[in-house]
Amino acid sequence: MKKLLALAAALAALSAHAADKLTVAATAVPHAEILEFVKPQLAKQGVDLDVKVFTDYVQPNVQVAEKRLDANFFQHKPYLDEFNKGKGTNLVVVTGVHIEPFGAYSTKIKKLADLKPGATVAIPNDPTNGGRALLLLDKAGVIKLKNNRNILATVKDIGSNPKQLKIRELEAATLPRVLNQVDLALINTNYALEAKLNPSKDALAIEGKQSPYVNILVARPDNKNSRTLKQLAEALNSPAVKQFLEQKYQGAVVPAF
Repeated sequence: MKKLLALAAALAALSAHAADKLTVAATAVPHAEILEFVKPQLAKQGVDLDVKVFTDYVQPNVQVAEKRLDANFFQHKPYLDEFNKGKGTNLVVVTGVHIEPFGAYSTKIKKLADLKPGATVAIPNDPTNGGRALLLLDKAGVIKLKNNRNILATVKDIGSNPKQLKIRELEAATLPRVLNQVDLALINTNYALEAKLNPSKDALAIEGKQSPYVNILVARPDNKNSRTLKQLAEALNSPAVKQFLEQKYQGAVVPAF
């Protein structure tokens, strides 16, 4: 009888441990690095955090919506809103964590004023990040948009392009790889960091800390308020994470809490 009770207790413990597993999708830098930083803290609280690294901006949302993953951490709210609208999903924000100031990079020029007439500029091809890139170019005086408050601006919304720049729209993840093939590329900071670019030193133009594009932890309505996700959200908004971001990324990743 004692052996049976011991076995039952062991099985119950294993079941409880399995129930506390939390699987989160993330892009490699900085999101997965931040999650790995809080992983030991969560383990002490009985949460087994499993980080799945993705290289694209679509599958992390698809797999959370399909309940193959619990949550994801890679995007900002304008992108999430556009994704939900376009895909018919209902993913929700758990908490905001940080801002990655968006930057313009080049291997051919030292300052934006050096862009030659007809130069090629590459921007992300998804609506929110493409609009974000155009807004940065507008703010830097390279182009002028018809409405510089339109976060979903497209190349059709360019009102003035004095240097007749050729705008190429490419998948965000490919932009660091084509940097030496274009005159200027507008790159999301997570991909810039992966490519060993230092946004605070290498970017010819960069968003200020007031950027509205806060990177968020995302889940579904049915699990948003689960104990494990609340614990993860608390860990991501902790003083320890704030210090980690400030020391590791040196202004390339800015705490939003």
